[in-house]
Amino acid sequence: MTKNLTVGNPAILILSFAAPLFIGNLFQQWYNMVDTIIVGRTIGLDALAAVGCTGSINALILGFVIGFTQGASIITSQRFGAGDVSGVRRSFAASILLGVGLTLVVMLMSILSARPLLRFLKTPTEILDEAYSYIVVIYGGIGAAVLFNLCSNIMRAVGDSRTPLIFLVLACIINSILDFLFILVFHTGVAGAAYATVIAQLLSGLLCIPVLVKKIPLLRITQEDWRGVTAAEVLTHIKGALPMGFQASIISIGMVTVQFALNQLGIMVVAAYTASQKIDQFAIMPMASFGAAMTTYAAQNYGARKIDRIRKGLIQCSLMSCAFSLLMGVLYFFAGHHVVALFIGKESETLILAHRYLQINGSFYLFLACLFIFRHTLQGLGDSLVPTIAGIMELLMRTFAAIILSAHFGFLGICFAGPLAYIGACIPLTRSIIFTIKKLLRKERLLRT
Repeated sequence: MTKNLTVGNPAILILSFAAPLFIGNLFQQWYNMVDTIIVGRTIGLDALAAVGCTGSINALILGFVIGFTQGASIITSQRFGAGDVSGVRRSFAASILLGVGLTLVVMLMSILSARPLLRFLKTPTEILDEAYSYIVVIYGGIGAAVLFNLCSNIMRAVGDSRTPLIFLVLACIINSILDFLFILVFHTGVAGAAYATVIAQLLSGLLCIPVLVKKIPLLRITQEDWRGVTAAEVLTHIKGALPMGFQASIISIGMVTVQFALNQLGIMVVAAYTASQKIDQFAIMPMASFGAAMTTYAAQNYGARKIDRIRKGLIQCSLMSCAFSLLMGVLYFFAGHHVVALFIGKESETLILAHRYLQINGSFYLFLACLFIFRHTLQGLGDSLVPTIAGIMELLMRTFAAIILSAHFGFLGICFAGPLAYIGACIPLTRSIIFTIKKLLRKERLLRT
């Protein structure tokens, strides 16, 4: 069930690896759409806004968890590409230990800070309690998210992107069924949607374990592997995991500032932003899938010291992702209002606001496609500094839009938060990816001579 990405046609390998990620993200967004439709159309716009206003602080914590587990798995992927079997197992063992520690620390900190953070963001009083009841359940189940993402990222590190897809689809199906059950049958309100998410992730994560043990012999950890997890080994993984976790958190802080500005514009604006964000993700996640594929592709080939293959894969993947970004941008610009209507019905003013967001954001998808490809490739090569700088650029751009542009242009100013962030992040990433590839190619040629 493992897959070696260091041999074969780069475009075909990347596309075949990204396809399950793409499908999985579509299922994830399908669930998010169902979740939003159920909340918005059965409980009401207030409930939709309550869930929406937790999105930024939810991404702040879960983004760190996902980034952390991805960062640790890059070490695994590099060792797999280098053919270091024992190193792969030690890496997996170190990731498990870090995952346990991550769960305990993040769960405690996030639960304690949830309500104060919602108040700090000036969450409208009428939806504060509902927002808290949703996010505190998500935070309480952070261990399920760690388990699911740890298992998924380890499997992807050794080239298996299909098995995580199966469990992600399963999680989405369970999630949707439980949404109907908790919200429409048990009438648990927005907290029911959170319970559904946590339970689905936990079940899928637990089901991943026997697959790892039985189907992927390479990942069967022995006592000798556990003994090999020294302090130096753990530190190596922390150095790889923490920067990616912080990168995700830095980006999410920018989203928090945007949410702060939104909350002061009223529930209707928050609901419009929530609906448009869900739709926006249908375009963003496929581009993110190409980026995630480049992380594993670059890491394995870097471990195998095949730099020219990384360059070829980078070019081919960029062309595919950019073509998709242009297609989705045109679609949302001219027909996005039809999709928005699924979420908010005939609320005409909210619909207009949501479609305006999609039109502006979609016009800059090309920059976002490049951002994902360049950032993930650099991460696969072990570069954490420049992606962090790019994350800071995103933070600054979103903060500028949230504080300055929203004060002068209202919701229209907030609509430019994403595009400005994409452009700002692309500046250091583009420069770095060109310089890094050229440097590695020169080094490779010198070694050959």
